[in-house]
Amino acid sequence: MKISMKTRITELFGIEYPIICGGMLWLATPELCAAISNAGGLGNITACNYNTGEELREAIQKARQLTSKPIGVNITLLPSMRFTEEIFDDFFKVCAEEKVEVIEVSGKPAVKYLDMLHKAGVKVMHKVGAVRHAKNIERYGYDAVIAAGIEEGGHPLNDDVTTMVLLPRIVESVNIPVIATGGIATGKQMAAALALGAEGVLMATRFIATRECPVHPKIWEELIKREEHETTLICKTVGLQGRALKNKLTQQVLEIEARGGSLTEIIPLLSGQRAKEAWATGEVDNAALMVGQSIGMIKEVLTCEELITSMVKEAKETLEKQLARFS
Repeated sequence: MKISMKTRITELFGIEYPIICGGMLWLATPELCAAISNAGGLGNITACNYNTGEELREAIQKARQLTSKPIGVNITLLPSMRFTEEIFDDFFKVCAEEKVEVIEVSGKPAVKYLDMLHKAGVKVMHKVGAVRHAKNIERYGYDAVIAAGIEEGGHPLNDDVTTMVLLPRIVESVNIPVIATGGIATGKQMAAALALGAEGVLMATRFIATRECPVHPKIWEELIKREEHETTLICKTVGLQGRALKNKLTQQVLEIEARGGSLTEIIPLLSGQRAKEAWATGEVDNAALMVGQSIGMIKEVLTCEELITSMVKEAKETLEKQLARFS
């Protein structure tokens, strides 16, 4: 039996394969976005790479020059020292004006923007780590929800539920399409997510190890070398849980937390500029590099086209093989 890769997400977003790039500060550029979209997935531009709505508009227009396929924008609504509510307002306004196909939201719900976005034809999905939050997202009128397991890099919910459990729980709890994220980097994992009811997968860490991602080659070497146990959860004690690569800086953060240090003491260590410099220089010990446990699955650096094509092939072969076993 031949397996199709058509799902409610491919239909909703107008993409060939149900593979989506998640938000990646400093890395999800117009060039990477276009490469992923041209390969049949949904590329992403991370809004927080930019300081104003007009800078984001320029990035969207640049991506449009590089691809005719649908593109997405990530907007993370977490407490920030860089961004005011007015800047976030501008980000959403620009996305509506530029008619971006899809927005991925994380952090607090973007309810006040939904009507404007839907009138512009923009689809909106929100990343959550709990069933109760997924139900709210459906009630608010979002088009899709992302089930984010504790394995993910970035800021997983402190409920600490794994993708393997969270995904089917959310699938059985809402009617809107569900996308799986957290620890996913291969076609076999994609097949497992689809088998558990997902309509697509969202990856970020895996897309760092692609030729089009603007990182120093030392970063690729580090990701391939590291294993799945070599990330750690930081800032749990100060209410800003994040998963990052184990290094000297994350050890320093954990030591501050262990002695009861405050967020004020930790914040300077989490500077986005530190991460920006680390991605560019390959010096990984001086920044919180927010990567997920999927580093254990990364074996090589591929182009975006090679990665997506191989994942789809492996997912189809895996599903067909399993169906044949029980037919």
